[in-house]
Amino acid sequence: MENRTALNSAAFCKMMQAVCRRVQEKKDWLSELDAACGDGDHGVSMGRGFTAIEGQLAGWNGLAPGILFKKVGMSLVSTVGGATGPLLGTVFMEAGKAAGDQAEITATALAAMFAAGLDGMVKRGGAKCGDKTMVDALTPAVEAMKQAADEGASPLVALCRAVDAARAGAESTTNMVSKQGKSRYLGERSLGHPDAGAYSIVTILEALAEAAG
Repeated sequence: MENRTALNSAAFCKMMQAVCRRVQEKKDWLSELDAACGDGDHGVSMGRGFTAIEGQLAGWNGLAPGILFKKVGMSLVSTVGGATGPLLGTVFMEAGKAAGDQAEITATALAAMFAAGLDGMVKRGGAKCGDKTMVDALTPAVEAMKQAADEGASPLVALCRAVDAARAGAESTTNMVSKQGKSRYLGERSLGHPDAGAYSIVTILEALAEAAG
């Protein structure tokens, strides 16, 4: 599948199924990460949201990728608690809007989708790189996707490069002082702990890439 130049609706449905399973597998670990600087419920909330999505995927089968992403986003907003639901939901909704009703998504279109999602997240939450949030993982991921697309890479290669970039971004949050969310009240005490939200982005991208391949 690596040489496939575009991903269709069936591929996106399969990819989202993989995301739902992966989040369930990682939810306890994500909550452990969150416990160091937050309420410790990030993974539980993510698990609840993607369990709800998994239960609806069969009914969404055959939808254009952009329409599917918009439905995923709306579900996340209504089922994931705290700031994560609105922020992550915005990523999917804005990505879906960028894709429109295209039947197949090229690497260029994929990069544009996630760029729109990142822009929506930043506008809604106000975070920037260095604030120790999901933005620290998603920003380099989007940049990697764009570069891959510009080089003529397939969507799968673009996603794989995004995973590597997102993981490096998430790892970098360990050495950051939190400036957003409840963890910002910890100040210097947030040093030494990675951001759970950033690793949620890694988790989602990993599953998308593996299922796309």
